[in-house]
Amino acid sequence: MLFNSPIFLFIFLPAVVAGYVLLSQRSGPRVVLGWLVAASLVFYAWLSPIYLLLLSGVAILNFGLARAIAAQRRIGRTDRVSIMLTLGLAANLAMLAYFKYTDFLIDTANQVLQADLLLQNIVLPLGLSFFTFREIAYLVDSSRGEVIEHDFLEYIFFAMFFPHLLAGPITHHSEIFSQTKGPWALAARPSNFIVGLTIFVIGLFKKVVLAELFSPYVPAAFDAAAAGQQIDFYLSWQSALAFKFQLYFDFSGYSDMAVGAARLFGIQLPLNFNSPYRALNVVDFWRRWHMTLSRFLRDYIYIPLGGSRKGVPRLYLNLMITMALSGLWHGAAWHFVLWGGLQGAAMVINHGWRLLWRPINAWWSRTIARLLTFFALSLVLVFHRAPSTEVALRVIGGMVNLPASWHDALGLLGLALPWVGVRFEGESISSEQLALLPWLVLWIGFMWFVPNTQQLLARWHPAFNYGVAERHRDPPLLAEIPAAAPLLEWTLNPVVAVLIGILAAIAFLSLSHVSEFLYLKF
Repeated sequence: MLFNSPIFLFIFLPAVVAGYVLLSQRSGPRVVLGWLVAASLVFYAWLSPIYLLLLSGVAILNFGLARAIAAQRRIGRTDRVSIMLTLGLAANLAMLAYFKYTDFLIDTANQVLQADLLLQNIVLPLGLSFFTFREIAYLVDSSRGEVIEHDFLEYIFFAMFFPHLLAGPITHHSEIFSQTKGPWALAARPSNFIVGLTIFVIGLFKKVVLAELFSPYVPAAFDAAAAGQQIDFYLSWQSALAFKFQLYFDFSGYSDMAVGAARLFGIQLPLNFNSPYRALNVVDFWRRWHMTLSRFLRDYIYIPLGGSRKGVPRLYLNLMITMALSGLWHGAAWHFVLWGGLQGAAMVINHGWRLLWRPINAWWSRTIARLLTFFALSLVLVFHRAPSTEVALRVIGGMVNLPASWHDALGLLGLALPWVGVRFEGESISSEQLALLPWLVLWIGFMWFVPNTQQLLARWHPAFNYGVAERHRDPPLLAEIPAAAPLLEWTLNPVVAVLIGILAAIAFLSLSHVSEFLYLKF
């Protein structure tokens, strides 16, 4: 079941919360832990009972292998540790490769070898990509002796806990095991219900209201490009920017709902988003976007490759490899690899630019940097949405095909732009289309200036890795205006309760159509 489905919102989640409250009052944390594990298994079985057996079996095998690795490590048999770790990583990656990349490899072979091999049409188990990365981190850290003591019940809770099971955040074992111990673990507290429900409602509103607000405007340019039609400047940018906002509100909404749902049970999940469209450059963007994926890529791919320790050329190569693999993780297609590679190339350019040009720390330079990052990554994101590289290139061709009337109006710039691939062959933009420009300014301003969920609730420590200190390090832009300070923090009062109630009511009234979360396909 999906977080935005009526059966989850009105039956499953209330029932699990009710059982949790009852058991936490009458039993200890072990019983509560067992209840949440059972609920998580039911949650996944509702979507795919067959694949529940697969994920459960793989989780059990990884637990046994991690125990064996830890035992061999204690007696100093590093050779056996290396062998078992290699086998474990190979088994997890082979499972992911079979379900996610078999048809991709067959299709690639057909194109390269002019063969006619049949596609297997294998259905990807929901959450497998996120599940595999969690298990890989668990095995690697077990071989390093970095996993704290835990038993099977705690482990299966970490592996299968329903709020993070399908699309993250990609939790680290230390974040979960540290919260399942002690007599007060998983205790029912009113503050957790209030904070958790607030975060969950904000996430639900993002998904079913804001993301769906942009979704109708996304397909036009991509469908036209797939049909081989000519795309104008306005239509291509409208689809690209609509997808950019839709993707953010969809996945950020999911992550908020995951964090909020877990908090209802006293569990704090890690933060996954921190206003990524405020990023000053692409490196800053990946520190803010899908943060738990960025953390995994850094700790288990980029750093083992050598990180920045082996010179500048090796740094650039490591960035390219890491981001290309990130693209392949997002989707089994070459345009996803290209999308990841372009992200890596942007990082290389960013690092190179910082070596040549000292950053200017002024409000106008930060504004230019944010706008440049926003629109440049909008171009790159086209490869993420398009069904193929060919379609993506057609859409981007439309994005750089300016109206012919602009050529003379731009003067010398109009003469220079064709040298970098810009064309002036498009139709003029109508007054009705220009009237929508203030909406773009409004939404960019909203993403920049309105405090995000964790900033609003910073005093309540909304995520495992976020609190007041983190908010002070990266405050909302409106914090510079003293008069706006009272609006930048969530407080428990009737007005705020009414506002959250209004958001919930609007979200519930928008549930007539249950749309799948975009990242479930990955």
